[in-house]
Amino acid sequence: MNEVEKVHCLIIGSGPAGYTAAIYASRANLKPVLYQGMQPGGQLTITTDVENYPGYPNGVMGPQMMVDFEQQAQRMGADIRWGMATKVDFSARPFKVEIDEEKWMEADSVIIATGASAKWLGLESEQRLNGHGVSACAVCDGFFFKNQEVMIVGAGDTACEEALYLSKLCTTVHMIVRREEMRASKVMQARVLKTPNIKVYWNSETLEVMGENKVDSVKILNSKTNETTVVPVKAFFVAIGHQPNSGLLKGILDMDDQGYLITQPGSTRTNVEGVFACGDVQDKIYRQAVSAAGTGCMAALDAERYLGALEMH
Repeated sequence: MNEVEKVHCLIIGSGPAGYTAAIYASRANLKPVLYQGMQPGGQLTITTDVENYPGYPNGVMGPQMMVDFEQQAQRMGADIRWGMATKVDFSARPFKVEIDEEKWMEADSVIIATGASAKWLGLESEQRLNGHGVSACAVCDGFFFKNQEVMIVGAGDTACEEALYLSKLCTTVHMIVRREEMRASKVMQARVLKTPNIKVYWNSETLEVMGENKVDSVKILNSKTNETTVVPVKAFFVAIGHQPNSGLLKGILDMDDQGYLITQPGSTRTNVEGVFACGDVQDKIYRQAVSAAGTGCMAALDAERYLGALEMH
């Protein structure tokens, strides 16, 4: 093992949660080191306009907002680095974290802010038009398609919630469901089916999202009749779930059956004392930039208290 670098507070991940944790940890003089991971800035770097984050009265582009967060953390003194955690050993303090499969860090406290990734259908056209009418967050992007026709794919509670949200903004919401029933709870299904401007397509799948530089229609296939239909829409929302980026921590930190890290109620503490989790890797309910930032603040305060108590002993 090469020379080990020792730090007081190590932050893994760089979305709103990680950067906010870095801002607070720096101000508390914990001298945090933050590794940005695979996607510096996280999911916000694949969104375009963010209009629902307080303090940006004219809205802001997702990537720009993450640059602002990063610069603020740096100005407070956070040491922000390119690289990703590839292995962890939380069996004893100081905790050990391997970076990029080559160097090891030792940390008195660790804040996990690795986020989650939206699941996609895997179509070439979906990736090509991502951010140009294709989105994985109706609450973030629905507003831009006011009074227009849109399509959403998914059959769970989230898809139903997002379809209902879109139905208040858009003239028609075309909802694509793969089987002849939904996975969503009965209550949510009933609400969707009662909403006059949501049109459900059963036994249907998406073949292609069409359009040059922005979405203009979607080609779908009915698996029962084998008929294809082209539906003119201005936006295509994918609501087939999220995957928390927690694979690294399997068997080490407590997680639910979907892989979301479990934190103690009212805190960011995990089952390992001194390891904290914030943002979308532990939040499957709200999943907003502002709520992630809030838990990043909590994680840094929890880490500060934890380290303070350690020093007392």
